[in-house]
Amino acid sequence: MNKAEIKEFLKQDLLTIVKKGNEYYKKYSRKKFELCSIINAKSGKCSEDCKFCAQSAHWNTHIESYNLKKEDEILKEAEEAKKNNAERFGIVTSGRGLNGKEIDDIAEFIYDIKRKIGIEPCASLGELTEENLKKLKDAGLTRFHHNIETSENFYPNIVTTHKFEDRIKTIKLVQKLGMEICSGGIIGMGETMDDRIDMAFTLKELNVDAVPVNILVPIKGTPLENQKELAIEEIIKTIAMFRIVMKDKVIKIAAGRESRLKDFQSLGFLAGANGMLIGGYLTIRGREVSDDLELVNKLLQL
Repeated sequence: MNKAEIKEFLKQDLLTIVKKGNEYYKKYSRKKFELCSIINAKSGKCSEDCKFCAQSAHWNTHIESYNLKKEDEILKEAEEAKKNNAERFGIVTSGRGLNGKEIDDIAEFIYDIKRKIGIEPCASLGELTEENLKKLKDAGLTRFHHNIETSENFYPNIVTTHKFEDRIKTIKLVQKLGMEICSGGIIGMGETMDDRIDMAFTLKELNVDAVPVNILVPIKGTPLENQKELAIEEIIKTIAMFRIVMKDKVIKIAAGRESRLKDFQSLGFLAGANGMLIGGYLTIRGREVSDDLELVNKLLQL
């Protein structure tokens, strides 16, 4: 479907949309389901003014701030992620980018995660140079995470300290080096469905490998702390839309999965999602991993 067809299709009732999303999932994804886990390896004091983020130095959110964690902490979390059946383990750092010493340390983390733990390492490290990305690839990094967050049109309403084009530039650098890219965004920040459709088609044009769909959890102290919650129906329709547009890509439901979908999480996966983030979301706790694994087992039996 093109954009016009998607817009017209989304006017239909929820069950029709869920059914179509499920059809695309079964046809293109071959019932693949991906679990990943992340660690907040460096927290707070970020120079950027992303209105949704607790880690921005521009907002008073009272989160814990700390410099890059030590390797033993990173490896311990990676080992726990593997025990929880996660396929990938992501190292996430706050800030627009990292200095040379931090890059060297993370390259060592990545090498040891693959060699000692045996789980695929991912990284979400902001804007990096081609030289630094190559250093991480040489250490064993196979996938880089870099969200575009929303549509190009809506982006200036969410971030002013860098541009949408800066996100695209980093994504293309990652792809140029032959690594996979995980890129999605956040819904429920005040954008329209048209913005979400535009975001999905941008990701399709970029040919990203995985798309995390985060649902805004308003954080006290940020400019979006009083943002109205999306209706569950609109969230489910959005997930189905991403599946239909992205076809065979991994669509992950990430932050907000528990608190915003509540008892309707399964419906999000029936609508086409085939991945989830387990174990927590940087500054927000997730639910018990055992509950998530039980849910995944039930979904794979459908």
